[in-house]
Amino acid sequence: MRRKCQVCAVRPPAMVGAGYCFDCWPGGPVVPPPCRRCGSTREYYSSGLCARCHPHAPGEKSAQWRADRQPARPPGRRSAAPQITVDSCPDCLAWGITRTFGWVCAGCRWWRDKHRTIGPCPTCGRTIALHSSNGRCRLCAKQRTIMARQLKIRPDRVPADAVARYGQQLFFARLWHNEGGGRRPYVTKTVPPDTSYLAPVAHEQLVLLDVPRDLRAGLARGFPEPRATQLEAALHHFAGQHAAQHGWSRRTTENVRRAVRILLGIQDTPGAAIKASDVMLLPAISLPARAVTDVLAAAGMLADDRTPAIERWFPIQIADLPEPMRHELGVWFRIARAGRTTPPRLLPRSDHTVKNQLHAALPVLRQWGATHPSLREITRADVAAVLPAGGYARGSLLQGLRSIFKVLKVEKLVFINPTARLSAPVPAMQAPRGVDLAALRRVLNGPDPTAAALAALLAFHAVRVKQLCHLRVTDVRDGRLHLDGQVILLAEPVRQRLRAYLDHRNARWPDTANPHLFIHYRNATHTTAVTNWWIGQRLGMTPQLIRQDRILDEADATHGDLRALSDLFGLSVTMASRYASTITTALDQATPPTP
Repeated sequence: MRRKCQVCAVRPPAMVGAGYCFDCWPGGPVVPPPCRRCGSTREYYSSGLCARCHPHAPGEKSAQWRADRQPARPPGRRSAAPQITVDSCPDCLAWGITRTFGWVCAGCRWWRDKHRTIGPCPTCGRTIALHSSNGRCRLCAKQRTIMARQLKIRPDRVPADAVARYGQQLFFARLWHNEGGGRRPYVTKTVPPDTSYLAPVAHEQLVLLDVPRDLRAGLARGFPEPRATQLEAALHHFAGQHAAQHGWSRRTTENVRRAVRILLGIQDTPGAAIKASDVMLLPAISLPARAVTDVLAAAGMLADDRTPAIERWFPIQIADLPEPMRHELGVWFRIARAGRTTPPRLLPRSDHTVKNQLHAALPVLRQWGATHPSLREITRADVAAVLPAGGYARGSLLQGLRSIFKVLKVEKLVFINPTARLSAPVPAMQAPRGVDLAALRRVLNGPDPTAAALAALLAFHAVRVKQLCHLRVTDVRDGRLHLDGQVILLAEPVRQRLRAYLDHRNARWPDTANPHLFIHYRNATHTTAVTNWWIGQRLGMTPQLIRQDRILDEADATHGDLRALSDLFGLSVTMASRYASTITTALDQATPPTP
């Protein structure tokens, strides 16, 4: 039984614990406060709520209470109690909302949570929650979408002043839905984004302070919205196409799109190429940096500002040398990596070669740095004094010093090249080593189809390790291996293991776009090849030893026939002679001397 006012016995009490309504309040009447849920100043019911928001307000009310709020009905007709259950959304004006969701439709509730800027809409003039980028309300945004579908253009192409030029189309609440739900197939209604935006802007906004970015803080407090909305739409569309071509999972695709949105939001210059140094920060918030790098590079929106590892390694290695010597080595380091285009010309060397040469010469350079401030003071006698007597150590040291002094002589930083006419005898080739056959049999007959296929190609056909890395699926056809112009008829055990591996590959990565034969979980979503290190780890032994053992076995069977070794394994005459001489030496040692 609902309580009533103790004075009029018509209206409910003003609040819990009170016995009077506001009209009968002692010393009153008192003006009711606004509804604490919807802010309405009409139809106050009880407990700070109006008749629209109070859970018991639509129930039975007295005739006097109804008469105060409704017009008089004809005599003899039954007067129904007021049922205020359906109304229009105050934001988008959609009809069909109830107090279940606070008299706001679900779309506008989401809009309020996402866009917290309150102000006058420049299109319709209402003071309401506005979009954070274009500054318009949800009703105008919906009207813009409707016009874009009618004109078959993207919503951002619709002029802002045309949205409310001829009025706005109202709609029912909770009837906007996505196609594809239930049994209905998905029907594309949107226009693909303009890919012409996939081009970096020509200008750059300079910053006063280069402050390191903390993505973890952005994850906790929210990232800024991208200002280049057209570029964001184009990159999201391109990422979806790239993911479909490379067989990415839905989770990877969504993570890449989220990462792209974050990177566009933290840009100093909207529309500029995204810096690779910013991409490398993504793993801190569990987003894939490599996949994002691939997408941006393919779209032409990546600015690779990363410092190569060797450029960070070089200053550390020479830090304890005198300043003149550091300057001279810096000149050598720059020319060795970039080359020299003016006479005398020098070809650029790979970073691996430059690193090995400096690593071999560093102990001697540090020894000279204790007594000589510059490499100008180094003489031929100083070089000869530090060279080992022979072996690989002498050749490596002389090669490193010769590379340094050759460049310094060309640049006129030293008077003479003290390494000139110094030679390092070529050490004798070591005999190839064999392989543990028991371990090899375990791999060949083991449960891992990838390791078994790798071991079979090495053990039966002695395929080079580098060739194994870059083998493509199309290189294996018709029971033959097409390899660098050479056609190898595969042995039956090799065919069996390759069939098992291909079945495993198709079952594990059915949508991969990687053309290489051997892949793993890290490069299955890319197009890169595996590495020598991965092959060794998969086999559990050095792959080169398996290849050497197969060539030694063939040299033994053909009694050291150089032509057969060269044709079968693609060896040069020098390398074939190495294996033949190993067999000949072993035979001579096994044959007892004639008495």
